[in-house]
Amino acid sequence: MKEQENWCPEKRCLYKVILFMLLVLLLLPLAVWGLPVAQCNISDPLLTKHKYYQSGRLIIAGIISQIYTFSNPVDFKRHPSHELLDELVHFTARETYLASLELLSTRGRFIPNYKCDVQDNAVAVIGGPNSDVCLFMGTILFIYNIPQLGFGSAPVMNDQTQGAFFQRMFPSVDHQYTGILQLLLFFRWTWIGVVFINDDNGQRFLQTVLPEFSQNGICFDFIKPLPIVYFATDVHDMVAKWTEIYKVIMDSTANTVVLHGEIHTMIFLRMFPRVSEYENITMKAKVWIMSAQMEFTSVSFQNTWGIDIIHGAISIAVHSTEVLGFQKFLQMTNPTLENKDAFRKVFWEMAFNCYFPDSEGDEPGGKVCTGDEKLESLPRSVFEMSLTGHSYSVYNAVYAVAHALQSMHFFKFKNRPVAAGGIQEFLKQQPGQLYYYLRRVSFNNSAGEKVSFDPNGELIAGFDVINWVTFPNQSFLRAKIGKVDAIAPKDKMLSVLVDEIIWPSAFNQVQPPSLCNDFCHPGYSKSKKEGEPFCCYDCLPCPKGKISNLTDMDDCWQCPEDQYANHDQNLCIPKNVTFLSYEEPLGISLAIFALSFCFTAALVLGIFIKHNNSPIVKANNRSLTYTLLISLLLSFLCALLFIGQPEKVTCLLRQTAFSIIFSMAVSCILAKTTIVILAFMATKPGSSMRRWVGKRLAISVVLSCSLIQAILCTVWLATSPPFPDFDMHSMTECIVSECNEGSVTMFYCVLSYLCLLAIVSFSLAFLARKLPDSFNEAKFITFSMLVFCSVWLTFVPTYLSTKGKYTVAVEIFSILASSAGLLGCIFPPKCYIIVIKPELNSKVHLVRRRK
Repeated sequence: MKEQENWCPEKRCLYKVILFMLLVLLLLPLAVWGLPVAQCNISDPLLTKHKYYQSGRLIIAGIISQIYTFSNPVDFKRHPSHELLDELVHFTARETYLASLELLSTRGRFIPNYKCDVQDNAVAVIGGPNSDVCLFMGTILFIYNIPQLGFGSAPVMNDQTQGAFFQRMFPSVDHQYTGILQLLLFFRWTWIGVVFINDDNGQRFLQTVLPEFSQNGICFDFIKPLPIVYFATDVHDMVAKWTEIYKVIMDSTANTVVLHGEIHTMIFLRMFPRVSEYENITMKAKVWIMSAQMEFTSVSFQNTWGIDIIHGAISIAVHSTEVLGFQKFLQMTNPTLENKDAFRKVFWEMAFNCYFPDSEGDEPGGKVCTGDEKLESLPRSVFEMSLTGHSYSVYNAVYAVAHALQSMHFFKFKNRPVAAGGIQEFLKQQPGQLYYYLRRVSFNNSAGEKVSFDPNGELIAGFDVINWVTFPNQSFLRAKIGKVDAIAPKDKMLSVLVDEIIWPSAFNQVQPPSLCNDFCHPGYSKSKKEGEPFCCYDCLPCPKGKISNLTDMDDCWQCPEDQYANHDQNLCIPKNVTFLSYEEPLGISLAIFALSFCFTAALVLGIFIKHNNSPIVKANNRSLTYTLLISLLLSFLCALLFIGQPEKVTCLLRQTAFSIIFSMAVSCILAKTTIVILAFMATKPGSSMRRWVGKRLAISVVLSCSLIQAILCTVWLATSPPFPDFDMHSMTECIVSECNEGSVTMFYCVLSYLCLLAIVSFSLAFLARKLPDSFNEAKFITFSMLVFCSVWLTFVPTYLSTKGKYTVAVEIFSILASSAGLLGCIFPPKCYIIVIKPELNSKVHLVRRRK
């Protein structure tokens, strides 16, 4: 019971914390018209009406500046209270330092370091929404070891001791920058503009983040700094600087602009259309990429301004979710019932364009505020009913302090009674003790989400990706279209629902490009433009045989050997294996010709065999004639070895069989010519040539000439024989199945020897063409060998200039043409006499011709 009694006062403290939390959540959406918030009142009427105080045993203070007013800077020439409505003052260090010092004073009396009421002690201070407020208040409060929780971006502290008691309620900015980079890469926006606040965080963004963007292929058309608002010496000067930036943005070819700002940067965006109208700046649609530090804010004179400029914008926002009871709390809000809250009446009067009668009864005229006006009736540009990322951070910050207090109470006073003053007195003596528990706090909030911190004191949370959608009634919608997952791998942190994005109206719901030039389509590669950023380039078509199958490829690449580039040079197509087959017209035609000539040779051979005892057959050496016809018949059949899929056996037989058989045919012609010449010489009286004329000479010539060719072919087969092979390169779209000749030298040696025999035969036949002999074949042989030599002389260049199966077709044609030339030039006259004019095939005619 005693422990419970000791704990009850501290438990009531948590109730006060919860109450304050709800009030702060209300203040954040309203906060567009006031000065920094603190928990103490002071005598200045202007500042007093922008404060809130709720007594309690443990107090959480808030220095929360989301409010705008107009004032001139102090120049010590006139009383400050006389200088109003000339300058835009925002987040000033002066007011933040003042609020921080007030926390160290007795409420209502500005005497720093003096507190007469122990209940005035603030156990922790929540500050924001930007880094400057956190920096300014931290400069004062860290001296007193008071824990501070910043719900905006973390300040850049040159003196690290200033951050000794600072707790971030903002997720790691590195995750945010990774999310923005991944977003740009996802949509392939490589040509962008950048506008940033020229403060410490902005400089860090400029010096550390943008170089990483460049390393990942992002180029910048412009990078422009925005002046720091609270250092402005003249509103007109500030607007002039903004106008210069507006002109740069509108002149840019980049369709995407990254805004790295703070909460008030939205004012820069909303003033854009008005300034452009006055300055005659042509407005062009842009996709604005906004950082999470930015929120929707406006000053009172902007209430009637359009918000179309943010339609289709995309922003990274601190993750938030709806809190149970928050909407009901807002709906029940009535400023007339909250005497201690000076914010609401100020907001109420400006939002609903009414006034509350003051205590003195001074009524300025106009509509009187009843307090029953409904917040949900206001456009969202004036008041948002939903919980924003910054509000959600404050909500979590209040709960974090509450849970830290509970943990500290449990561990410090678990087994011993609470001393006089309890935990309140303990924190007054050792305020830094709470920070120890605050760094280690971990809990699930009432929205069901876990809140905890990493070893660096940063909130373990991701970001939401928000698409801003505006409506004609000055309302807007923050549509969640994705997220940045803090625990995912760096290249997979971003997830986006592309189909749910609403783009700026000018782009007709088509994803806008943001490029220095069009993509290099597949089939082209990039070529750098001299003197331009690397995102600006020309597109050159891929060289023949190479492809690029993706957009914006740096180089084209060669297709594999078994594939070839298509006409557009963006795809590798598998090559078909090709060879001269019996299934295609060319192969069928050559086969028919070969068989036809073979049949013709067989028919002639049959005629000669049938009339083998006739004078004309005997007169021209029957044995050589039969051998020649058989050789020609086999030569025609050899052509069939060249048709069809090359195999090991056919490759071995193709050239060697044809060479030997054709050598035998030409040798027979050579023997015939030689015998004719020797026979004429033998008819002269006393000639010694008689003994050479006969079968032995014919056999010797044929065998010796054929044997030499056979030896050449044997050497060829023994050293480097032909073999089946695939030619990947001679034809672009096909793989040629062919017989590799093995030794090219031996191939041309065999062919040269064949040509040598033909030339010798031609020469002898030419010399013997006019010899007086019955049925003299010399003139026919001369003509046939002329055809033969012509065919094979044209064969070599034609053979070398053709590719694939047509090379084989050329050789087949040469074989058929030369063989047909021999058959057609020598035997038709004889067959004509034997078959058509048998009366000429007689000894009488033979003797008559001799006379």
